[in-house]
Parts: sequence; C-alpha cells; structure tokens
Amino acid sequence: MDKVTRALILTVVAFFLFAGVAFGIETISLNQLIETAKVMDGKTVVVQGEAISEALERGNNAWVNINDGTNAIGIWLNREDANKIKVFGDYLNIGDKVKVTGVFNRACVEHGGDMDIHATSIEVVENGYPVKEKVPSQKIAIGIIFVVVTLMVTGFYFKIMKKPTS
Repeated sequence: MDKVTRALILTVVAFFLFAGVAFGIETISLNQLIETAKVMDGKTVVVQGEAISEALERGNNAWVNINDGTNAIGIWLNREDANKIKVFGDYLNIGDKVKVTGVFNRACVEHGGDMDIHATSIEVVENGYPVKEKVPSQKIAIGIIFVVVTLMVTGFYFKIMKKPTS
C-alpha cells in the first residue's frame, strides 16, 4: 500500500473512533432510555424535554421533572441549576425546554430505588411561554344548545310533576 492510501484509511478510522468525542454524546429519548434501562444504568446520558410541574427543593438540591413527549423522568440537580428554569409546564404554560447531561440510575440507591438522572449540567435551550387557548365558536354554540335543552327538559319535568292526579 502506498502512503496516500494508508493516510486516507487512518484518517477515516480516526474520524469514526473520535466522532462521539468530537460531536458530543447523542441525545436519547426518555422512552428509549427507559426501555434500555439495564444497559444504560450508571452511564452518562443527554436528554431533552419540557420542565413540568415545579421544582421540588430538598436542601441544596431539587427535583425537576421533564417530559419529552414520549415519557417523563425525575432529574436530581443542585438548586442553582434548578433556578435556571423560569417557566414550568402546566395547564397555563409551556415549560422551558431543557437539555440535561447526567448519570442515569435505573434504581437509584440514594432515592429509594426510583429511576432518575443525577444532572451534571443543565441548559435551557428554549424559553417557556404562556398558552393562549382559544375556545372554538362551535364548542361555545354546542354548549349553549345543551344548556337550553337541559333547561327545557327540567321545565317540562317540573310542569308534569305539579299536575294534580285525578
């Protein structure tokens, strides 16, 4: 083999060997993480999802739940990182979208055997915002019709009940 071919082969092999380091750890969906929990236990993972509910503070740390649309999981992180999250998802808001790097625990000894991720870093990748819910006019019209029909049936019922029996 000539030198150019060897250099080309070495370059391609080196690229594939260090691709994970060069491009970082790939984000994994929560459903995929849970389905492969036995294999992923104790490994560093990167997950991304919407911060939901609220931060549950415990001393210098906090629990934050995230949902990526496939599943949800608890994230154990320090309070300072939890304070980076400004908006949590609920009925009135879409929560901040966060990217979490941390160690996945299939059955965390520290937290009573629960499945969780102990965060080493957290980044808010998209800010949350209020939900502007608009009720379609068809639903309002149907609701009004049901109320009117209910009032009419109730009126007929009381009218029949008041009639004296002979």
